[in-house]
Amino acid sequence: MARTKPSERLSQDEIDRFLVAAEALHKSIVGPLLAYHSEHYQALREVHGPLLKSIQTITGKRAPFIQPNGTGPARPPTPG
Repeated sequence: MARTKPSERLSQDEIDRFLVAAEALHKSIVGPLLAYHSEHYQALREVHGPLLKSIQTITGKRAPFIQPNGTGPARPPTPG
């Protein structure tokens, strides 16, 4: 019986399914309104970083379902 060599990368279909599942997990992590100091909030925060990192590693891009809100850090007015 011949062995097949494992693939080095996910197929596009597998990546698409992964992104759907990752988005659902992301929503379950950021959805609950928890106190910042709570143990549950901290635990969810700890799992969120690796999720986002794995998305970037697999797709080469940031998570497409996370949109910056544009509020960013305050900047002093530019002279002009």
